[in-house]
Amino acid sequence: MGRVLIGGTAALLICIFLSPKFIAFLREREFGQQIREEGPVGHRTKAGTPTMGGLIILAALSISFLILSNYESRSLAVYGATVACGLLGFADDLVKLTRKRSLGLRARTKLFVTIAVALGLWLVATQVAGLQPTLELRFFSGELDLGPAYPLLIYLVVAGTTSAVNLTDGLDGLAAGSVGIVGLAYVGMTAYTGQYDLALFSAVLVGACVGFLWFNAYPATIFMGDTGALALGGAIAGLAVMTKTEILLILLGGIFVIEALSVLIQVAYFRLRGKRVFLMAPIHHHFELRNWSETKIILRFWIVAAVCAAIGFVIYRQSVRG
Repeated sequence: MGRVLIGGTAALLICIFLSPKFIAFLREREFGQQIREEGPVGHRTKAGTPTMGGLIILAALSISFLILSNYESRSLAVYGATVACGLLGFADDLVKLTRKRSLGLRARTKLFVTIAVALGLWLVATQVAGLQPTLELRFFSGELDLGPAYPLLIYLVVAGTTSAVNLTDGLDGLAAGSVGIVGLAYVGMTAYTGQYDLALFSAVLVGACVGFLWFNAYPATIFMGDTGALALGGAIAGLAVMTKTEILLILLGGIFVIEALSVLIQVAYFRLRGKRVFLMAPIHHHFELRNWSETKIILRFWIVAAVCAAIGFVIYRQSVRG
């Protein structure tokens, strides 16, 4: 456990010490956030805030993990998924910045990369790590053999998690703090079952998120961009696959599920009835338009995330005990 604690602390400190110079570098080159026109009016003051802070998260996570890791197949697969999704997000951010628009890569490009990441996780899980192509129903202490449909499950986990984390990244510190909370649950879960290399990865993920929060907390001086949001989503998805908690992730990452569902409900209801359920989706914008302060929304969403993660951890521990 000493290695786990050292890794988390190192990632946190690396983030804190690297961020000021990186922020200054981004400002010199005018790499600022492009704000969506249809977003809340109050967000327009955030235009120009340095973005692509996810590169700092990836750097802190990579340095700490690669130095301290035992290079086990499961943890390396999760790290690979994190980096691959982060690079996809970086390319997306770069397109937005160079073309001065809020839309980045084509959906087809993102689809191909997501499929590749899912296939990579599937191959390592089944061919190297020796995991069975089953869906663990930890709520009921049972399992479902998926057979050839297992890669589809992994794709849905990767695509769903990266999209949900990206949707959550709409307020200062909301996504970073929420991922840190979920990551902390995975530290406990993997340490409890003796998967210490995965516990190390989870710890450096938490450390990097907390270190980034030093500068990303309201009012943010840097945004993580798609670089960070997709990387963090890939990390959580990879941990879910390698710990066989794909279904439990619905509860562990409950705040991300709520954000994604709010968008699905809004779109579906508008197409069916021509009306909106929420003032704006994702749901954190709904509360903004209800005149909740940004700080209040963030703190309350973190509380929801913590409750969901804690309940998920308890269920996981009970399922392992049998």
